[in-house]
Amino acid sequence: MSGQLRYIEVAERRARLAVGHRLAGHARADSPEEVAESLVALHGTDPASVFLAVGARLADAAKTVPETERALYEDRTLLRMHGMRHTVFVFPTGLVPVVHASTGLAVAARARAALIKDMAKAGAPDAEWLAEVEASALAALARRGEATAVELAQDEPRLREQFAYAAGKSYEGVHTVSSRLWRVLGVEGRVVRGRPLGSWTSTQFRWAVAPPSPELPVAEAQAELVRRWLGACGPATEADLKWWTGWKVTDVRAALKAVGAVTVSVDEGVGHVLADAVEPVEAAEPWAALLPGLDPTAMGWQERDWYCPPELRSALFDRSGNIGPTVWWDGRIVGGWAQRSDGEIAWRLLDSEGVGREAREAIEAEAARLHAWVGPTRVTPRFRTPLERELASA
Repeated sequence: MSGQLRYIEVAERRARLAVGHRLAGHARADSPEEVAESLVALHGTDPASVFLAVGARLADAAKTVPETERALYEDRTLLRMHGMRHTVFVFPTGLVPVVHASTGLAVAARARAALIKDMAKAGAPDAEWLAEVEASALAALARRGEATAVELAQDEPRLREQFAYAAGKSYEGVHTVSSRLWRVLGVEGRVVRGRPLGSWTSTQFRWAVAPPSPELPVAEAQAELVRRWLGACGPATEADLKWWTGWKVTDVRAALKAVGAVTVSVDEGVGHVLADAVEPVEAAEPWAALLPGLDPTAMGWQERDWYCPPELRSALFDRSGNIGPTVWWDGRIVGGWAQRSDGEIAWRLLDSEGVGREAREAIEAEAARLHAWVGPTRVTPRFRTPLERELASA
């Protein structure tokens, strides 16, 4: 009917997800770069989650670790850095200037101001002293190429300066200049996380000077990020996009207008898609997946009822809203999984509606596939959830 928004039902949203997020068998990727391009960003707060998210989507999962390490640490086609909502992500390198201009600059300004304010409150050295230490530390990092914070404090001992934080509060503590400064420099896009000290699951890493990156106008960068995100996650609502970016609603609306987004109807209300994504898509073949905690598909939207039943959330999310490892069948979350101490991948259904023999066999095959490439490595999510803890300890 004339003037009526096209309704995109849940089944079609799940079909788009299957192909767009490289989850259906025929849609799997040949490289980590293809995975990251398709998803826009991989959550990087938990290093192991990056590899697990890639492995779930590669046609040849056995290549997961060597190929992801190549992309991150040798070719630098993927880069781990702070992005939306002051969170660490892994981005395709070509997207770095877009993320920095659209989101990083504002976050960086707040982070630096907070550091200077906290130091002043504690009677620590002033901003001029901090600038001098910063210049010295960056010069040391440039000489070394890559280095840990401990190694850089050997070159510039003033990085070890301590100051009290939140004195008199329940969460008071002592910070070092090093721990806060490298974080600020990372958000500013001046340094990046390099190769970890241990295996691919390690949370200890080296710093490196960030590669040069062009400066983009903020509005242009925001429009490009929205274009990429809608291409991966549309249809979606304003609320989804505001949550994912951390922007003000005025910035969200301006970016949607700039990319010529088309409004459609979804169960949550008004959604948006790119102009070339309005037409219906065909249903995908049924698929199963075991996705890690913080996976970009599971964390892609604020409004998740169309793929994650509300009654499952108490078992699958922690108290801060971080999702744990999930089991998927044909576009929706049906359970969770964990790795036990002997390496076994254990999983459990929480929603068995429509999950018959075919689904269970496909899920079991995915568990075996995951076990095969992870091998002897032990993977414990950084943010543990009730079901993951239960399965891991059983």
